[in-house]
Amino acid sequence: MIIKNVALETVCGITSVLPKNEKMEVAFAGKSNVGKSSLINALMNRKSLARTSAQPGKTQTINFYNINDEMYLVDLPGYGYAKVSQAAKDQWGKLIERYLHGSEQLKAVFLLIDIRHEPSANDKMMYDWILYNGYEPIIIATKMDKIKRSQIQKHIKMVKNGLDVKPGTAVIPFSAETKQGREEIWEVIEQKIKPECASGVSDSEN
Repeated sequence: MIIKNVALETVCGITSVLPKNEKMEVAFAGKSNVGKSSLINALMNRKSLARTSAQPGKTQTINFYNINDEMYLVDLPGYGYAKVSQAAKDQWGKLIERYLHGSEQLKAVFLLIDIRHEPSANDKMMYDWILYNGYEPIIIATKMDKIKRSQIQKHIKMVKNGLDVKPGTAVIPFSAETKQGREEIWEVIEQKIKPECASGVSDSEN
C-alpha cells in the first residue's frame, strides 16, 4: 500500500450514529494494552495519528481513518481494561456489536493478541464473538520483538491453541518497534479488498 494521505474522518461514541460509508473497511480489535494504536500508526506510516498512551483503555470510541480516500482502517474500543466499570465495558461491547452488525462495507476483522502470553479469557471471548458475528478474525501477534526469534513459532502455536482457532486461520507476528509484519498485514488487507477495488490500492510498497 502506497500511503498518500490519511485522515481521522469519523469518531463514534456509544450514543453516536455509525456512518454509512461507501468505501471498504477493515477493523482492528484488541485488549487495551496490546499495542493497537501503535500497529495502526505503523500501518498508516504515521507516528501519532492514532493516540497511544501509557494508560490502557484510551480508545473508547470507534475511529475511522480514511486511507487515500479509498478505504478505512477502523479502530475499535479496547477491551479488558480492569479500571473501567462493568457498565462502561457493556456499553463498549454494544457499540462494537452494533458496528459489526451494521457495517455494510466491513471486509475483514483483525484481532490483536500479545504474543508473549497465553490468550486471556477476554481474548477468547472476543475471538468467539467476532466469529459469532459472521467474521473469521485474522490474528496479529503483537510485541514479537519482546521474545527471542527462536521462540516465535512456539508462541504462535500457544496463541492458536489458546484461542482454539479455526483451521487455516492466519496468525501474523508483528513488532511496532521494527515494523516487521507490516507488509504481511497489508498483503492480507489488499487480498480482502482487491475483488472490489481496482483503483491501485493493491500496489504494494515498503
